Amino acid sequence: MSTPNPTESSSNKAIAIIGAGMSGLACAQALVEAGHCVHVFDKSRGPSGRMSTRRSSDGDIDWQCDHGAQYFTAHHAEFRKQVSDWQQAGAAQVWQGRIGKHDGHDFALQDSFLERFVGTPRMTSPAAHMVRDMHAISKSVRFQWQATVQPLQPRSAFGWILQSQEHGTEPHRYEAVVLAAPAPQAEALLAGVAPQASALARNARMLPCWALMVRCHQPLSLPVDGCFVEHSPLRWIARDGSKPSRGGTETWLLHAAHSWSEAHLEDDAATVTAALLHAFAQLGGPDPASVQATAHRWRYADTASPLNAGAWWDAAAGLGMCGDWMHSGSVEGAWLSGRSLARHVHTALHAHAG
Repeated sequence: MSTPNPTESSSNKAIAIIGAGMSGLACAQALVEAGHCVHVFDKSRGPSGRMSTRRSSDGDIDWQCDHGAQYFTAHHAEFRKQVSDWQQAGAAQVWQGRIGKHDGHDFALQDSFLERFVGTPRMTSPAAHMVRDMHAISKSVRFQWQATVQPLQPRSAFGWILQSQEHGTEPHRYEAVVLAAPAPQAEALLAGVAPQASALARNARMLPCWALMVRCHQPLSLPVDGCFVEHSPLRWIARDGSKPSRGGTETWLLHAAHSWSEAHLEDDAATVTAALLHAFAQLGGPDPASVQATAHRWRYADTASPLNAGAWWDAAAGLGMCGDWMHSGSVEGAWLSGRSLARHVHTALHAHAG
């Protein structure tokens, strides 16, 4: 089915979307374009989910570092058009960095035939652009930040009612609810309300990842800007400043291997920082004592085996799920999953309104 057409919608009943990562935003954007009233809830202070950038300062020195998704690719025609729109708006560019592999002994550069995109000037920029676009299109879209939605209660005859830890009961009753969250969080929100959806989410095993943002006083002479690492606690390193529209302090992002992260999931940040800086030094990185570093733990970074289901939707209940874990485990997959679910929601509500 094609993307919803704004002229087709005769329903203005509110739809709640829980999660403002790429899948939730893609779903929201398609529904807003179709003329629906959409309310998006997220526990963070803004949109983007795992397409995240940390911005802070060390004394008088400001720095930033993408510490979640490092880049994205675009193969599907629909997503390529979306990326082209981001590029035209200045929210994304191709990353021309030197990408390599470290096999435990040495670095080797990879062929650069794969087009890798990044948000500009930071990885959160595409999400921010989508939010601005939705506000420009409709006055019926609302974003509620720092809202930790509580497990869903059974739907009444008048629709779904949401409660958040910070704001209590929402004053709206929703015709449909979309869960655009990592599988374990979606399962927790369902809390016995939808056994089929709960079982589906339970089948998606998500993997953790420790991330370390390292600020160096001098540029490093490593022969790569991004590198996949084997036989190490690390699985990926990247020179953040090599991405377009960046600058300033030499900052590197270190992603730990999933197996290492799982084994050290409950370690304190200082222990993790010391271990990952040591692993970085073994690759030719700086003396751990010469840098400043900040650790971040992603409990649900990637999906071990994406379900390749696209999205899940129960028209009778008015309940759906989308996310990278439902599709192909990538930024592109998250976007496609959200758009797919939006089509199901729009079709159901349009038929009901008719």
